[in-house]
Amino acid sequence: MHGRWSYPLCLWILLFIDNKIVVQCQKSPNIVFVFADDYGYHDIGYHGAEIATPNLDRLAAQGVKLENYYVQPICSPTRSQLMTGRYQIHTGLQHNIIWPSQPYGLPLEFPTLANFLKDQGYSTHAVGKWHLGLYKKEYTPLNRGFDTFYGYWEGGEDYYTYYNCDTFHNKTIDEGPTITRSYSPKDISSGTHDKAVQWCGYDLRDMDRPVTNMNGTYSTHLYTKKAIDVINQARIAEKPFFLYLAYQAVHSPMEVPLKYLTPYANIQNKNRRIYAVMISHLYIMAENLFLGMTSCMDEGVGNVTQALKDAGLWDNTIFIFSTDNGGEVNAGGNNWPLRGYKHTLWEGGVRGIGFVTGPLVKQQGMVSKELMHVSDWFPTIADMVGAKVNSSLKLDGVSQWPMINQGKRSEREEILHNIDILEPLLGKRLFEDTFDTRVRAAIRVGDYKLITGNPGDGKWYPPPHLLKFNQSFPDPRAPDDKNVWLFNVQEDPSEAVDLSNIYVGQVRRMLDRLQYYNSTAVPPQYPQSEPDCDPKLHGGYWGPWL
Repeated sequence: MHGRWSYPLCLWILLFIDNKIVVQCQKSPNIVFVFADDYGYHDIGYHGAEIATPNLDRLAAQGVKLENYYVQPICSPTRSQLMTGRYQIHTGLQHNIIWPSQPYGLPLEFPTLANFLKDQGYSTHAVGKWHLGLYKKEYTPLNRGFDTFYGYWEGGEDYYTYYNCDTFHNKTIDEGPTITRSYSPKDISSGTHDKAVQWCGYDLRDMDRPVTNMNGTYSTHLYTKKAIDVINQARIAEKPFFLYLAYQAVHSPMEVPLKYLTPYANIQNKNRRIYAVMISHLYIMAENLFLGMTSCMDEGVGNVTQALKDAGLWDNTIFIFSTDNGGEVNAGGNNWPLRGYKHTLWEGGVRGIGFVTGPLVKQQGMVSKELMHVSDWFPTIADMVGAKVNSSLKLDGVSQWPMINQGKRSEREEILHNIDILEPLLGKRLFEDTFDTRVRAAIRVGDYKLITGNPGDGKWYPPPHLLKFNQSFPDPRAPDDKNVWLFNVQEDPSEAVDLSNIYVGQVRRMLDRLQYYNSTAVPPQYPQSEPDCDPKLHGGYWGPWL
């Protein structure tokens, strides 16, 4: 890796003091990046939710809220774009997530953000969820630029036992459920689980070693503690640090300690209070869980930022918060007033919560409506630490640090949401001389967003306090073979008014852009599951089998 980038252990600045030029070395900033899993657009206090998120609200209010910020509709693609600065069509991750039984991951030829920062003299630490490949050791965090890792390699599991199951996935089309099948060993032994499940095991690692003594510790508490340990160790180190804290919360399964449920006992609408966890076609009703899980995560963020202050590191830290995709409405999440949810290409699947805060951010208490995408974090963070990214990396992301720190215009005019050629084609092709409208894809250009193929469930899911007034909402139904939508999402973020039949020229221009991006795409990876993944063959733990 060395030789690609510069190495700014400090930022040299010139000051004029008493008519003399004084050269000072300003320490490179620490970077803390927090990911919330399946955290919906409406699930934070400052977007009007009934959930109490005082720490997140306070931090966002002190920094820059990113109110035109986009992620991907599912986990692995978003995380891959954060780590590489590249669209998923350029890494082969454009179809679905990486299941733990599949032999693939984020391609090794792409250096990660952790690799980059390590080459700038940073110590690099990952806590929580990885979800970018585990079938070979080379794909796991310690081999992708991180000095330390504590967490889990696959995509979802029980919050207390760290146990999870997976089933067989075909090479071709396999959308899979959006709710992770997380069962306890008791479920498996008693047979009260989905009989399609093939393989089950534990997944909790300290560095790359299985952890066996944490059964019963709630993961949000555990990952918060481990993040604080990293901070306290960094206090005595000479290096600046990068802490990547990827919480399991608020992803299913819906589990939380009892004390976090009490504040929500008086919420009357059971659409918000009660969540149905789907296990084989049965529904287990669990009150207040999503709300409690969110409050616990918010508490964790507060504890992490307090630890930074107690360690004397807050003044030299840039703190970033992001969701990884839209909220899962089948698991308590809400994206109102946006249409759709996790897994869909509607705004509810791809518009994210994000903010940047800390004393080093010049803009305080600002709301930015400039366009930003998750792939922008790689070059943006490089800019934050005063480093230059070699053009040979061919990033799709652009630096948004001038926009965040100085209020300048975004460097981005368009966002490719995705092109997924493995999804079944829908309807009839609209034009023969440009992008095939039967293919599932979406792109944002300026104020306009174009969707083709099958974008997923396009309903609106209003929060409970609107439902009780019997308020009416637009009917999203369309002909079964409809495969083109055009929206002005700047004026119509709820995607209520389809303009595709009015602005045909705009549709064609955006189809041409999709055609261009498709010409640059690499083939999608989505290999068949391999039985050798079976945790029974590896000491009961999910991990490398090749």
